[in-house]
Amino acid sequence: MKEFLKKKNIVFSAKRYGVDALGAMAQGLFASLLIGTIISTLGEQLGIPLLVTVGTYAKGATGAAMAVSIGYALQCPPLVLFSLAAVGMATNELGGAGGPLAVLIVTIVASECGKLVSKETKIDIIVTPMVTIGVGVLFALACAPAIGQAASSVGMAIMWATELQPFFMGIIVSVIMGIALTLPISSAAICAALSLTGLAGGAAVAGCCAQMVGFAVMSFKENKWGGLFAQGIGTSMLQMGNIVKNPKIWIPPILASAVTGPIATCVFRLQMNGAAVASGMGTCGFVGQIGVYTGWINDIAEGTKAAITGMDWLGMVLICFVLPALLTVLFAMPLRKCGWIKEDDLKLDL
Repeated sequence: MKEFLKKKNIVFSAKRYGVDALGAMAQGLFASLLIGTIISTLGEQLGIPLLVTVGTYAKGATGAAMAVSIGYALQCPPLVLFSLAAVGMATNELGGAGGPLAVLIVTIVASECGKLVSKETKIDIIVTPMVTIGVGVLFALACAPAIGQAASSVGMAIMWATELQPFFMGIIVSVIMGIALTLPISSAAICAALSLTGLAGGAAVAGCCAQMVGFAVMSFKENKWGGLFAQGIGTSMLQMGNIVKNPKIWIPPILASAVTGPIATCVFRLQMNGAAVASGMGTCGFVGQIGVYTGWINDIAEGTKAAITGMDWLGMVLICFVLPALLTVLFAMPLRKCGWIKEDDLKLDL
């Protein structure tokens, strides 16, 4: 059996599944949902319908892109790799808020099952896709909805936090949503499902920005400008593979979010009164900031806000960009000195 598995390139290891596959999935997510969101947002703000259409198609390929990326990392044969597109689309749709996590789990199972039968029959072109897609979709039907519900439970914790005083709510919501943004679950979907707006939405924006900007700046030495833009206006999920290898690198951005959250809610009263989905986007394509600005405009139109003040702009800039960068670097310094964070721990394969 060991020889057969070796021949089929099936390796049961934490590195292959928890580092290689997870890191590749983040790139697939970036190349579909996140870049699509950026393009759509540009189209909406510039009044160019064509860009909105392009972005919509890119976002529609999210499940397929993630699954194929995972299959590539697992070194799947061509027929298995191509069949994973259907598996990814089905799983992402069934998984709801937990779509990315469901895609990761289901795709790994479907990939390895597809490898087992690949080139073992004379009708490989039929058998391999049938097994890969069949196993993947059936497994998705069985487990993806449950994974989605588990991811949504994160949202329930956020709703509970909104009942607390703004200071504690700011910390809890900011930290939880920031972690959710970096994990392979959809923070944007959680915010949309819960209609997370108002002060809670502002805290969510703060936490997401702390993760994205924090990782982008903290890893600048290793990843230079490409990494800065990929994480800063793309996704901090690109660091998940490195987090699995060394969870300590996650401490500085989490601490930064614990600081910026209550500052957002108690000092600047930062609110997300635009689309709820923007609460979970952070600085991805600046969707979070555009959402806050749209909320200001809506409030003015409704008469609940007199005008956009300098304090409003100062709060957005500090909470979304300046404080996450400064705080994360400051929190990382002692961890680097004591050896908890070593050179290249934050290196991305870009």
